[in-house]
Amino acid sequence: MRNRSRRAALLGGIAVVSLAATACSESADTTATGGGEGSAAVEGLSGTTGTLSAEGASSQQKAMDLFGTVYQQQVPGTQFNYTASGSGSGQKQFIAGQVAFGGSDSPLSDEQVPEAAKRCGGNEAWHLPLVIGPVAVAYHLEGVSDDIVLSPEVIAKIFSGKISSWNDPAIAELNDGVDLPDTSINVVYRSEESGTSDNFQKFLKASAPGEWDTTGKSFPSATGAGANGSNGVVTEVSKTDGGITYVEAGFATEQGLNIAQINFGEGAVELNDKSVGKALDNLSYKTEGHNMVVDSTKLFEMKKEGAYPLVLTTYEIVCSAGYDEETSKMVKDFLHVALNTQNERLEKQGYIPVSGDYANKLQDAVDAIQ
Repeated sequence: MRNRSRRAALLGGIAVVSLAATACSESADTTATGGGEGSAAVEGLSGTTGTLSAEGASSQQKAMDLFGTVYQQQVPGTQFNYTASGSGSGQKQFIAGQVAFGGSDSPLSDEQVPEAAKRCGGNEAWHLPLVIGPVAVAYHLEGVSDDIVLSPEVIAKIFSGKISSWNDPAIAELNDGVDLPDTSINVVYRSEESGTSDNFQKFLKASAPGEWDTTGKSFPSATGAGANGSNGVVTEVSKTDGGITYVEAGFATEQGLNIAQINFGEGAVELNDKSVGKALDNLSYKTEGHNMVVDSTKLFEMKKEGAYPLVLTTYEIVCSAGYDEETSKMVKDFLHVALNTQNERLEKQGYIPVSGDYANKLQDAVDAIQ
């Protein structure tokens, strides 16, 4: 029986996932990973004060709020501002030099890379995948206590409008024994440019190529209704019977929404620590060195038993060099604090703390910023 009373347990389980699952060492550097409920002082901070501004993905907002609080505690006199305007805006504001770094659920496009280098004084912009979180297909369906199972193909048909009722035969086939109501499916998508939209569409294209062929930060508006930000989509779904959306797991949990199990091709998979860990075991990169762009296509097309590959590896896009001296020191201080806050406090916000070799790779990149 797939009872939705398990939701709290499985979502709580997400919090204890660690990127140790990506073949990282159990003996992670404690400076890089943090530890315990509190946040120990970070050694080697410059202590440079001032205002540090960043902008971008709303999927990172809870993490950035936490990192910012700890940063301001550890470097008194600083002010950290993060505007959760979406990945597209974050990338544009970073390239325009309006913020010190951009938060993004997807990497810069090929066209944006030289623009970012120009903003960085001719130096490469690096993608640091610092905030990791699974994406839920979250829904609100009154009168159904079982967890609904969906497949990538069915999800694609729902979000394209080909499937418009919860008792559609394609859904019923995946949910034998579940009494599905004749309730209209109400799709809610991100109305602004969003890296979550970009990644969700990349996932659909990779995992259901016959049903989805578009990608991009803007979600097609032919089906459903848009809402702004991660908070916006979960709020709309929570008050709409039959509502469904794609959103970072922490936001779905906070609103108490149901989370679909997904059959990626090897049986229904719950979104939990074990299933996310199996997917992260296969993480690979499209780039080398300190520029850490994840190969999302390989991740999203995964069909391994028990693996949940619908995972966001969200970036801080930074200049490798080219900042003024004060900004460089503040960016490095903030990122060092963020790496030191990969602990239980971050877990409680629905993210996956980084650790081991992966955290050390990020630490090396931060150290190398000039």
